[in-house]
Amino acid sequence: MRRPTMADVAREVGVTAKTVSRVLNDDGPVAADTRERVLAAMRRLGYQPNLMARNMRVGARDAAIGLVIPEMGNPFFGTVAGGIEHAVRARGLTLIVGSSSETAELEQSLIATFLARRVSALMVVPSAASDHRHLRAERAAGLPIVFLDRPAVGMAADHVVSGNREGAREGVAHLVGRGHRRIGFVGDLPATLYTRRERFQGYRDALEAAGLPFDRALVESGHDQEAASAAVRRLLALPDPPTALFAANNFASMGAVVALARAGRRDVALVGFDDLPLAEVLDPPLTVVAQDPAAIGAAAAELVLSRLDGHRTKAARRMHIPTRLVPRGSGEIPPPP
Repeated sequence: MRRPTMADVAREVGVTAKTVSRVLNDDGPVAADTRERVLAAMRRLGYQPNLMARNMRVGARDAAIGLVIPEMGNPFFGTVAGGIEHAVRARGLTLIVGSSSETAELEQSLIATFLARRVSALMVVPSAASDHRHLRAERAAGLPIVFLDRPAVGMAADHVVSGNREGAREGVAHLVGRGHRRIGFVGDLPATLYTRRERFQGYRDALEAAGLPFDRALVESGHDQEAASAAVRRLLALPDPPTALFAANNFASMGAVVALARAGRRDVALVGFDDLPLAEVLDPPLTVVAQDPAAIGAAAAELVLSRLDGHRTKAARRMHIPTRLVPRGSGEIPPPP
């Protein structure tokens, strides 16, 4: 499977590729009936011009890359988009961003819109319950497609992910190393999405490595800040409550900070996955497993640009951006004697 080319259109109409180019670029004289036949052939064959190549030839700066993210309000994805834009702007490319609101239906609608606009490349942060088999033909036809933060579902494609499992394991192991034996987990459950699944598994890996039993009573779901705060309150109300908490995303971390502050609990250790603005000025300052969203964006842009520059290998490429533990105080609180 391949995309129809300008030569295919020329053969269909019985004209030269130069004539097709003149019609496409509105550059030079073409008879009206010939123009109509060329445009009809383009529609019939489903021809989409190579906008990147065209823009390189004519020096235009309006080629676009489409980016689908789950949430506009999440600072993590804003920083990812910034990393992409910084890298592609220097190449004369415009980044167009749309939010799927974490729904597969809206994600597919945005992708269809970007394809209709004939973007030069497509970048997607998959939403929950996504299926990307509908993009196999586009990838086979040569459209650069890169997935960020989470791999594609139902197809092999270039992707950039953080060390979610490794980072979660390191964060929980840090609490174990401070003497904690009952460590609560607050995050998105059920853990069906790639990042949620990996971080939850990292939590379990750390417990197993330390010889600690997995206790389902210490696991609570909290998708947003309010739900995470309520989840922490439930954990603290247990007959045998946790002495430490691992918050599996930035919203869960914010909810945990609020719940502990309102309860006046300064004796519960906390490690969060993802850094937060002003984390250093909290009391105590928040210990985190920090991702590098700008590096994720830059790495994804590197994959896209290499495809646009002619990197034609069919094999999907994977880039792994490591996390780092940032001890600040909250994760170093010891358990009660």
